[in-house]
Amino acid sequence: MQPPAEPDPAGPHVPTRVARTPVDAGTTTRANRRFWDSWAEEYQAEHASDLGRDRFVWGPEGLQEDDAHLLGDLADLVGRPVVEVGAGAAQCSRWLVARGVRAVGVDLSATQLAVSTRLDQQTSTRVPVVVADAQSLPLADGVATAAFSAYGALPFVADADRVFTEVARVLAPGGRWVVAVPHPVRWCLPDDPGPDGLVVRDSYFDRRAYVERDDAGDPVYVEHHRTVGDWVRLLVEAGFVLDDVVEPEWPEDLERTWGGWSPLRGRLVPGTAIFVTHLTR
Repeated sequence: MQPPAEPDPAGPHVPTRVARTPVDAGTTTRANRRFWDSWAEEYQAEHASDLGRDRFVWGPEGLQEDDAHLLGDLADLVGRPVVEVGAGAAQCSRWLVARGVRAVGVDLSATQLAVSTRLDQQTSTRVPVVVADAQSLPLADGVATAAFSAYGALPFVADADRVFTEVARVLAPGGRWVVAVPHPVRWCLPDDPGPDGLVVRDSYFDRRAYVERDDAGDPVYVEHHRTVGDWVRLLVEAGFVLDDVVEPEWPEDLERTWGGWSPLRGRLVPGTAIFVTHLTR
């Protein structure tokens, strides 16, 4: 899930340089693993009221799986294995496990998953978790009935096509894959929840990564931009059929902010794009 894409003095680092530039997969992985290991505790504390300990929330609009049913009929998943890609503290998986689903969470950050273990103890609901890069899932072929990624994990990966290929590999024939990403339109706008965040600043078609570097010039945070069309093409190329694209609207009664998203911005510009797909084979 995406933190503010602007220097944050209260965060784990204060970047001295911010730029849009190509970044390879290895550099992206190293930077983002360090970032999330250093920022996970703060992130989870900041969004505790949004994420809870065992809520399944798809994005900053607060859309919950209990209402959306994007994974299909929950009864069809009971007793079956489901994989969460980019699990964070595995709140979504914990919601599923509490309802009889055999969910497992995968995340790049050991610190995020350490928070998950702590939440296991608080809720008495244990979620099996694995520290791994989503570009190389440590799971057997065809083992999962469904897979999903709630808001924000995929932009932190340089090769989303590899992630989709890996998800296709671990899914059983016809398996469902639901992936939520920050809506690509956000890349046009400053990451500001106020009026300044409504001014188009950058090109929607600029696919260079957003990179923050430290004093030594090393990347400490990397996000990759893809257009809506890019996401659709990558999914289709990996063997998925697109069933729906969900753009949650900002609820009238939701008054809090989440990073750059707020009632002001959320009621005018979509914050999340959710691609609902299934595997063709």
